Amino acid sequence: MKKLSKVQLKQQAAVMAAVTSLEQQALAELAGVVQAWFSMEYEAFPGSLLVRLQFAEQAQLEAAQPQLLLWQKRLSALMLKKGYVLKDLRKHLVFTLSGPED
Repeated sequence: MKKLSKVQLKQQAAVMAAVTSLEQQALAELAGVVQAWFSMEYEAFPGSLLVRLQFAEQAQLEAAQPQLLLWQKRLSALMLKKGYVLKDLRKHLVFTLSGPED
């Protein structure tokens, strides 16, 4: 794996801070949240950012689904505070049952 540039390290730190903050909010407000995790391609950032909120059970995931837009807006606001604009906020956050190893 190649070494990340200073710009990429800055991007990674900003995303990590935003996702950690979002994860803490989700753990406090949504039933069944296990963790938040993300993936991105540095060459296509911020368009390639995809954050996943992982739930423990299908029923909890379905119960939270109506609030998805609210959480997408929260992610967008957190990233904006870090200086990154997510143009289409709907494609950057999803609710899932699968974890990072799946």
